[in-house]
Amino acid sequence: MRAGIVFLVLAYMLSQFYRACLAVLSPVLAHDIGATPETLAHASGLWFLAFALAQVPVGWSLDRIGPRLTAALPLGLCGGSGALVFALAQGPEAIALAMILIGIGCAPVMVAAYYIFARAYPPALFGTLAGAMLGFGSLGNMASTLPLAWAAAAFGWRATLAAAAVLTVGVALALTRFVRDPERVAAHGPRGTWGQLLRDRRLWLVAPMMVAGYAPAADVNGLWVGPYMAGVYGLDAAGIGRTSLTMGIAIAAGSFVYGSLDRIVGSRKWGIFGGNVLALAVLVCLGLAPEAGRWTATLLIAALGFTGAAYPAVMAHGRLFLPPQLLGRGVALLTMVGIGGTGLMQVVTGSIHSAVTGTPASAPFSAIFLFFAGLLAAVLALYAFSPARADHGPVDKPAPRG
Repeated sequence: MRAGIVFLVLAYMLSQFYRACLAVLSPVLAHDIGATPETLAHASGLWFLAFALAQVPVGWSLDRIGPRLTAALPLGLCGGSGALVFALAQGPEAIALAMILIGIGCAPVMVAAYYIFARAYPPALFGTLAGAMLGFGSLGNMASTLPLAWAAAAFGWRATLAAAAVLTVGVALALTRFVRDPERVAAHGPRGTWGQLLRDRRLWLVAPMMVAGYAPAADVNGLWVGPYMAGVYGLDAAGIGRTSLTMGIAIAAGSFVYGSLDRIVGSRKWGIFGGNVLALAVLVCLGLAPEAGRWTATLLIAALGFTGAAYPAVMAHGRLFLPPQLLGRGVALLTMVGIGGTGLMQVVTGSIHSAVTGTPASAPFSAIFLFFAGLLAAVLALYAFSPARADHGPVDKPAPRG
């Protein structure tokens, strides 16, 4: 199982790489194929939408088939072909198609790992393991920053994406070899349904935090950091890559910290709440002073990455309320909300960027940061009413490791 987890982490690194690469490639894509910030926001949003919608069959497949084939087949077939379409793109429409295919291919990877953590390890370790998964996976996010800028300059962005396509197929093949499916839940008793999850009020109070606690940092890092630093501070691809790398490191560090909230502050819920209050303060600062200076902006963006990395902790909070026979579909549902909502926010912020015109150049980005601040404030008010722990005791016993 250890080797399988390693390759799932590598697959998730690729997912993070693809999700964030548009920010660094935005200048060269604009020059070579006429991609604008709005068309790239649309393509990135489609990645999130495809990723989210794929969670419905992914959740069913995890519960009925297991994580090995559920993760490997889409990654190899859709992820690999999508990266190749990207490498051959002649216009923004091809980039959009590529991101849809890549989103479908990457959709099962993280939830497959989370399913294994939930089924094969004690519930108390889920948050730590989920945080570690996101933290190590963020190395792929970092690879899409300065290293991607260097590779694109040295070999061209087409050759770089073609190499990523080959690597994606190789990792998918490794998943079929090394990932082992946990022992299945006993077939006796009710199997559970999607409706059972949707009727659980506790999930409705936690699920919006999957969006608000992730979308600001994810969307800025994956899309807006490039146009912001280029449009306001005149940075080239290498400069954008350095800023993105700084934010990527901060996201990775924040993921590890959020994953261990129970041990650090004694409460996962209130640790998430407090961390996102800090994220709200950072967003307000960026929104009110978007031209505070390049280094100040870089530090604030890094602070947003650290405080906005609550995704694994919120997932661990929601996992408390999932019955064993619905673990796959429950994790997929939370992922669908989190990733789908994050993609929707990219579409919304793309519209904001188009609508806010004129001078100064920072005005559209100020509006985007303040929009995220308002979203986070509203969701924090709702999240405050969520239960801190399951009211029925331990959710399930860890499955034998076999």
